[in-house]
Amino acid sequence: MSLAIITGASRGLGRAMAEHLAAKGVDILFTYRSRKDEADALIAYLAAQGRKAYGLQLDTGVASSFPAFVAQVKAVLASEFGRDDFDYLINNAGIGGAHTPLSEVTEAQFDELMNIHFKGVLFLTQGLLPLIKDGGRILNVSTGLARFTLPGYGAYASMKGAIEVMSRYMAKELGPRGIRVNVLAPGAIETDFGGGRVRDNAELNTFVASQTALGRVGLPDDIGAVVTALISDEMGWMTAQRIEVSGGMFL
Repeated sequence: MSLAIITGASRGLGRAMAEHLAAKGVDILFTYRSRKDEADALIAYLAAQGRKAYGLQLDTGVASSFPAFVAQVKAVLASEFGRDDFDYLINNAGIGGAHTPLSEVTEAQFDELMNIHFKGVLFLTQGLLPLIKDGGRILNVSTGLARFTLPGYGAYASMKGAIEVMSRYMAKELGPRGIRVNVLAPGAIETDFGGGRVRDNAELNTFVASQTALGRVGLPDDIGAVVTALISDEMGWMTAQRIEVSGGMFL
Protein backbone atom coordinates (compact mmCIF):
# COMPACT_ATOMS: atom_id res chain seq x y z
CA MET A 1 0.00 0.00 0.00
CA SER A 2 1.32 3.46 -0.90
CA LEU A 3 1.96 6.05 1.79
CA ALA A 4 2.09 9.84 1.45
CA ILE A 5 3.46 12.43 3.85
CA ILE A 6 1.58 15.73 3.51
CA THR A 7 2.54 18.82 5.47
CA GLY A 8 -0.28 21.05 6.66
CA ALA A 9 -3.06 18.59 5.88
CA SER A 10 -5.50 19.17 8.73
CA ARG A 11 -7.40 21.84 6.78
CA GLY A 12 -7.82 23.55 3.41
CA LEU A 13 -5.93 22.29 0.40
CA GLY A 14 -3.91 19.81 2.45
CA ARG A 15 -7.04 18.11 3.73
CA ALA A 16 -8.47 17.94 0.22
CA MET A 17 -5.23 16.33 -0.95
CA ALA A 18 -5.40 13.76 1.86
CA GLU A 19 -9.03 12.92 1.12
CA HIS A 20 -8.45 12.45 -2.61
CA LEU A 21 -5.31 10.37 -2.14
CA ALA A 22 -7.04 8.19 0.44
CA ALA A 23 -9.88 7.63 -2.02
CA LYS A 24 -7.24 6.20 -4.38
CA GLY A 25 -6.00 3.78 -1.73
CA VAL A 26 -3.11 5.83 -0.30
CA ASP A 27 -2.44 5.89 3.45
CA ILE A 28 -1.64 9.28 4.95
CA LEU A 29 0.94 10.55 7.44
CA PHE A 30 0.40 14.27 7.84
CA THR A 31 1.44 17.27 9.88
CA TYR A 32 -0.59 19.98 11.55
CA ARG A 33 0.66 23.16 13.16
CA SER A 34 -1.60 23.63 16.19
CA ARG A 35 -5.19 22.44 15.65
CA LYS A 36 -5.16 18.90 17.01
CA ASP A 37 -8.95 18.84 16.86
CA GLU A 38 -8.82 19.32 13.09
CA ALA A 39 -6.11 16.67 12.81
CA ASP A 40 -8.21 14.20 14.81
CA ALA A 41 -11.22 14.97 12.62
CA LEU A 42 -9.22 14.13 9.49
CA ILE A 43 -7.94 10.89 11.01
CA ALA A 44 -11.50 9.87 11.89
CA TYR A 45 -12.77 10.77 8.42
CA LEU A 46 -10.06 8.76 6.66
CA ALA A 47 -10.52 5.81 9.01
CA ALA A 48 -14.19 5.77 8.06
CA GLN A 49 -13.05 5.49 4.44
CA GLY A 50 -10.94 2.46 5.35
CA ARG A 51 -7.56 4.18 5.25
CA LYS A 52 -4.82 4.48 7.82
CA ALA A 53 -3.88 8.01 8.84
CA TYR A 54 -1.62 9.51 11.48
CA GLY A 55 -0.99 13.14 12.39
CA LEU A 56 2.17 14.69 13.83
CA GLN A 57 2.48 18.24 15.14
CA LEU A 58 5.07 20.31 13.30
CA ASP A 59 5.79 23.97 12.69
CA THR A 60 7.47 23.85 9.29
CA GLY A 61 8.97 27.28 9.94
CA VAL A 62 11.25 25.94 12.69
CA ALA A 63 13.98 23.99 10.92
CA SER A 64 15.78 23.21 14.19
CA SER A 65 12.89 20.88 15.07
CA PHE A 66 13.27 18.74 11.95
CA PRO A 67 15.78 16.15 13.23
CA ALA A 68 13.43 15.25 16.09
CA PHE A 69 10.50 15.20 13.67
CA VAL A 70 12.31 12.84 11.29
CA ALA A 71 12.97 10.52 14.23
CA GLN A 72 9.23 10.63 15.00
CA VAL A 73 8.44 9.78 11.39
CA LYS A 74 10.76 6.77 11.51
CA ALA A 75 9.04 5.51 14.65
CA VAL A 76 5.53 6.06 13.26
CA LEU A 77 6.40 4.38 9.95
CA ALA A 78 7.39 1.26 11.87
CA SER A 79 4.67 1.25 14.53
CA GLU A 80 1.66 2.42 12.52
CA PHE A 81 2.39 1.47 8.93
CA GLY A 82 4.78 -1.48 9.26
CA ARG A 83 7.43 -0.08 6.94
CA ASP A 84 10.66 1.93 6.98
CA ASP A 85 10.01 4.20 4.00
CA PHE A 86 7.26 6.15 2.26
CA ASP A 87 6.29 6.87 -1.34
CA TYR A 88 5.18 10.49 -1.71
CA LEU A 89 6.14 13.77 -0.06
CA ILE A 90 3.83 16.75 -0.58
CA ASN A 91 5.24 20.01 0.78
CA ASN A 92 1.97 21.87 1.21
CA ALA A 93 2.12 23.71 4.55
CA GLY A 94 2.05 27.48 4.30
CA ILE A 95 0.61 30.80 5.34
CA GLY A 96 -0.93 33.52 3.22
CA GLY A 97 1.39 36.33 4.14
CA ALA A 98 0.57 39.81 5.35
CA HIS A 99 -0.84 41.26 2.10
CA THR A 100 1.79 44.00 2.27
CA PRO A 101 3.50 45.81 -0.61
CA LEU A 102 7.26 45.31 -0.92
CA SER A 103 7.79 48.94 0.03
CA GLU A 104 6.29 48.20 3.46
CA VAL A 105 7.11 44.55 4.17
CA THR A 106 9.01 44.11 7.43
CA GLU A 107 12.00 41.93 8.10
CA ALA A 108 9.91 39.86 10.52
CA GLN A 109 7.26 39.24 7.85
CA PHE A 110 9.93 38.34 5.31
CA ASP A 111 11.66 35.93 7.69
CA GLU A 112 8.39 34.17 8.58
CA LEU A 113 7.54 33.66 4.92
CA MET A 114 11.04 32.45 4.09
CA ASN A 115 11.22 30.05 7.03
CA ILE A 116 7.91 28.39 6.17
CA HIS A 117 7.80 28.55 2.39
CA PHE A 118 11.43 28.09 1.38
CA LYS A 119 13.88 27.20 4.15
CA GLY A 120 11.42 24.80 5.74
CA VAL A 121 10.72 22.99 2.48
CA LEU A 122 14.41 22.58 1.69
CA PHE A 123 15.54 21.26 5.05
CA LEU A 124 12.49 19.13 5.78
CA THR A 125 12.85 17.45 2.40
CA GLN A 126 16.57 17.03 3.05
CA GLY A 127 15.85 15.34 6.37
CA LEU A 128 13.25 12.99 4.89
CA LEU A 129 15.22 12.01 1.78
CA PRO A 130 16.69 8.85 3.35
CA LEU A 131 13.14 7.65 4.01
CA ILE A 132 11.67 8.39 0.57
CA LYS A 133 11.43 5.25 -1.52
CA ASP A 134 13.48 5.14 -4.71
CA GLY A 135 11.06 5.82 -7.54
CA GLY A 136 8.94 7.99 -5.27
CA ARG A 137 7.46 11.44 -5.82
CA ILE A 138 7.97 14.89 -4.34
CA LEU A 139 5.37 17.56 -5.03
CA ASN A 140 6.14 21.10 -3.90
CA VAL A 141 3.27 23.59 -3.71
CA SER A 142 3.83 27.00 -5.28
CA THR A 143 1.23 29.58 -6.38
CA GLY A 144 -0.20 31.16 -9.50
CA LEU A 145 1.18 34.41 -8.08
CA ALA A 146 4.65 33.32 -9.18
CA ARG A 147 3.42 33.85 -12.77
CA PHE A 148 0.92 36.72 -12.50
CA THR A 149 1.07 39.61 -10.04
CA LEU A 150 -1.36 41.16 -7.58
CA PRO A 151 -0.37 44.04 -5.29
CA GLY A 152 0.62 42.99 -1.78
CA TYR A 153 1.83 39.46 -2.54
CA GLY A 154 5.39 40.18 -3.68
CA ALA A 155 7.24 38.68 -0.70
CA TYR A 156 5.04 35.58 -0.59
CA ALA A 157 5.26 35.00 -4.34
CA SER A 158 9.03 35.47 -4.30
CA MET A 159 9.39 32.57 -1.86
CA LYS A 160 7.28 30.42 -4.13
CA GLY A 161 9.39 31.45 -7.12
CA ALA A 162 12.40 30.18 -5.19
CA ILE A 163 10.57 26.90 -4.61
CA GLU A 164 10.04 26.50 -8.35
CA VAL A 165 13.76 26.93 -9.06
CA MET A 166 14.75 24.64 -6.19
CA SER A 167 12.35 21.96 -7.42
CA ARG A 168 14.13 21.79 -10.77
CA TYR A 169 17.42 21.26 -8.96
CA MET A 170 15.85 18.61 -6.76
CA ALA A 171 14.58 16.82 -9.86
CA LYS A 172 18.08 16.83 -11.36
CA GLU A 173 19.80 15.65 -8.19
CA LEU A 174 17.25 12.98 -7.31
CA GLY A 175 16.81 11.68 -10.84
CA PRO A 176 19.36 8.87 -10.31
CA ARG A 177 17.08 7.52 -7.57
CA GLY A 178 14.07 7.65 -9.89
CA ILE A 179 12.40 10.27 -7.69
CA ARG A 180 10.21 12.67 -9.67
CA VAL A 181 9.94 16.24 -8.38
CA ASN A 182 7.27 18.59 -9.66
CA VAL A 183 5.55 21.82 -8.65
CA LEU A 184 1.84 22.39 -8.22
CA ALA A 185 0.84 26.05 -8.55
CA PRO A 186 -2.78 26.65 -7.46
CA GLY A 187 -4.69 29.75 -8.43
CA ALA A 188 -7.14 31.45 -6.09
CA ILE A 189 -9.01 28.85 -4.03
CA GLU A 190 -11.95 29.20 -1.64
CA THR A 191 -10.33 28.26 1.69
CA ASP A 192 -9.46 30.04 4.96
CA PHE A 193 -5.95 30.61 3.57
CA GLY A 194 -4.87 34.23 3.94
CA GLY A 195 -7.75 34.92 6.28
CA GLY A 196 -10.29 33.50 3.83
CA ARG A 197 -10.19 36.60 1.63
CA VAL A 198 -10.97 34.81 -1.63
CA ARG A 199 -13.77 32.79 -0.06
CA ASP A 200 -15.38 35.44 2.12
CA ASN A 201 -14.87 38.70 0.23
CA ALA A 202 -17.65 38.70 -2.36
CA GLU A 203 -16.11 41.53 -4.36
CA LEU A 204 -12.74 39.80 -4.57
CA ASN A 205 -14.37 36.46 -5.39
CA THR A 206 -16.34 38.03 -8.24
CA PHE A 207 -13.24 39.79 -9.56
CA VAL A 208 -11.17 36.60 -9.58
CA ALA A 209 -13.95 34.69 -11.31
CA SER A 210 -14.18 37.41 -13.98
CA GLN A 211 -10.45 37.03 -14.67
CA THR A 212 -10.55 33.23 -14.88
CA ALA A 213 -11.10 31.42 -18.16
CA LEU A 214 -13.39 28.83 -16.58
CA GLY A 215 -15.45 31.55 -14.93
CA ARG A 216 -15.22 30.73 -11.22
CA VAL A 217 -12.87 30.62 -8.24
CA GLY A 218 -11.21 27.29 -7.52
CA LEU A 219 -12.34 24.84 -4.82
CA PRO A 220 -10.16 22.58 -2.64
CA ASP A 221 -11.41 19.50 -4.47
CA ASP A 222 -10.07 20.95 -7.73
CA ILE A 223 -6.57 20.78 -6.25
CA GLY A 224 -6.97 17.48 -4.41
CA ALA A 225 -8.01 15.74 -7.62
CA VAL A 226 -4.99 17.08 -9.51
CA VAL A 227 -2.58 15.90 -6.81
CA THR A 228 -3.72 12.31 -7.24
CA ALA A 229 -3.07 12.60 -10.96
CA LEU A 230 0.36 14.19 -10.62
CA ILE A 231 1.77 11.47 -8.37
CA SER A 232 0.22 8.60 -10.33
CA ASP A 233 2.23 6.10 -12.34
CA GLU A 234 0.67 7.54 -15.49
CA MET A 235 2.71 10.71 -14.84
CA GLY A 236 5.88 8.73 -14.23
CA TRP A 237 7.82 10.31 -17.11
CA MET A 238 7.19 13.86 -15.89
CA THR A 239 9.66 15.63 -13.63
CA ALA A 240 10.95 19.17 -13.04
CA GLN A 241 7.67 20.66 -14.26
CA ARG A 242 5.48 23.46 -12.94
CA ILE A 243 1.80 22.66 -13.28
CA GLU A 244 -0.53 25.58 -12.71
CA VAL A 245 -4.06 24.67 -11.65
CA SER A 246 -5.92 27.95 -11.72
CA GLY A 247 -8.80 27.51 -14.15
CA GLY A 248 -6.93 29.88 -16.43
CA MET A 249 -6.41 32.96 -14.25
CA PHE A 250 -5.13 36.11 -15.93
CA LEU A 251 -4.42 34.56 -19.31
